[in-house]
Amino acid sequence: MRISALLISLAVLLSLPMQAWCDTTDLKTNRKFDYFYYEGLRLKQAGRYDAAFDLFNHCFALDSTSAPLLFELSAFHLRQQRLDKAVDMLKRAGKYASGNITYKKALAMMLYEAEMYSEAIDVYRELVDNDPGNSELIYLLADVLTRSGQTAAAIETYDRLESVMGVNEGIAIQKFRLYHLQEKSDSALIEIEKLAGKFPMEPRYPIMIGDLYLEKGNTAKADEFYRKAYSLDPTNPYYIVSMANYYEAVGESEAAEAQIRDALASEALAVDVKINILSRYLIRLERQQSESDKGNELFEMLINMHPEEIDLRIMYARMLAMKEQTEEAKFHFRLVSEMAPERDDAWQSLLDIAFREGNRADALKICEKCIELFPDAPEYYFYLSIARFQNEDFGGALEACRKGAERVPDDNKPLKSNFYGQIGDIFHEMGNDAEAFAAYEMALTFNERNISVLNNYAYFLSLRKKDLRKAERMSAQCIKMEPDNSTYLDTYAWIFFMQGNYTLAKFYIESAISKDTTDSVELIDHYGDILFMIGDKAGALAQWRKAKELGKEGENLDEKIAREEYIEDDSASK
Repeated sequence: MRISALLISLAVLLSLPMQAWCDTTDLKTNRKFDYFYYEGLRLKQAGRYDAAFDLFNHCFALDSTSAPLLFELSAFHLRQQRLDKAVDMLKRAGKYASGNITYKKALAMMLYEAEMYSEAIDVYRELVDNDPGNSELIYLLADVLTRSGQTAAAIETYDRLESVMGVNEGIAIQKFRLYHLQEKSDSALIEIEKLAGKFPMEPRYPIMIGDLYLEKGNTAKADEFYRKAYSLDPTNPYYIVSMANYYEAVGESEAAEAQIRDALASEALAVDVKINILSRYLIRLERQQSESDKGNELFEMLINMHPEEIDLRIMYARMLAMKEQTEEAKFHFRLVSEMAPERDDAWQSLLDIAFREGNRADALKICEKCIELFPDAPEYYFYLSIARFQNEDFGGALEACRKGAERVPDDNKPLKSNFYGQIGDIFHEMGNDAEAFAAYEMALTFNERNISVLNNYAYFLSLRKKDLRKAERMSAQCIKMEPDNSTYLDTYAWIFFMQGNYTLAKFYIESAISKDTTDSVELIDHYGDILFMIGDKAGALAQWRKAKELGKEGENLDEKIAREEYIEDDSASK
């Protein structure tokens, strides 16, 4: 009975037209697709992203033309730092749902964020053409034109936006800046005059007009507008700095400095206003390359008046650090760390100085204190790992790195990648290649474009003469991302050397040396090895001797010079 029933069913099915057979198959596929798609959405909403991504990929195998699915997959690829794939998915979503504005907007924004301005402009222009009264889209088009350096087109687009919105401060200021870039001071002036006419009680606009006249050398006109600004608000920080500029322009330097000193000493001005005045004045001093003591004196005067102002002291310390007055900078950063221990920017600055000075003891102390103060901040475990690594405490460095990796949020994949890259470096120094390469693989799952991991992994593979094709691919990625980096070029050259391709090795090592700014002895030594292999023994010996003169040490180099021949460095491959 069962066989007969099956035969009858088959007969009925086979008697159906071909279209009916396909429709039945498609229906089953559609049901599967819908089930897995909505289950993927549910998992995503529950925060189970890996499982959701797996289901969406399964859906993609069932139907690669579903625009909603492509939109979802784009978001996942973006989270995983796979920008090319994310953009591709969004483009395909727009293709299969050409009337869906959401997909096009998302694509335009993604291209914008990726600084793929040319493509972003094309998408925004299409969006604006379809919705010419949409001020948000017109603004975004103008902004991306500005960022791409298409100044004239950006101004035209802002004009279009102004025709939709009317005279608007944001639009006028943007046009003012663009005209300023084009050195069209008359057009820039017109934009600010429009704002001054619309907002007659706002002192900033006559100040800006005065500044424009001052730039053109018309001090009388500048003074006229500065006086107008003074009548509206004599304490405006922009006015005070502009008047200092005016006094400098008319040859009254003492009056210029007095203008700033009087403002900073004023009891009527709030501290944040004084900081604004001082920062603007310091920018002017820097542009004029004025004597640096002026800035220090003004800061110290203000700090004496407001000793409890943390932001002021931080600002002063940063200026001192920038001017390489390191001890004074450390003094103020330390004061801040004592007055306000929660200010992690002060601790970070102290840590930067410690690493820059090579003060490992200070770096360790600061890292340990920061972990005590900020136990959930992964970055301090990373720095602690580096400090211990530099002290050759590899076990301690590994412990710090693992603890830090546990504290990295799941959505911060680049930082996760950096932690695993550091773990790989530590294992390499410990002589454990298997664990090192496993850590590098893990780092690349979180960020396949982690350039330092790609370079180190490729170089260490080449030293072991393992997976040289894979090493070449990874090193090529580094060159593509940073073609002028001498370290990455050296790695690429060395991989070709290990493959026996000495012509390419010579090409890339010479490129590395031409771009090197550090007098790297490793590059010179490698160059000698490569020259020897192409038959230039005299050139090789000259490079080995040069590496020795520049400070490279090691039995391998000494032996190569003594025997005047290439000898493989066994210690490098252990």
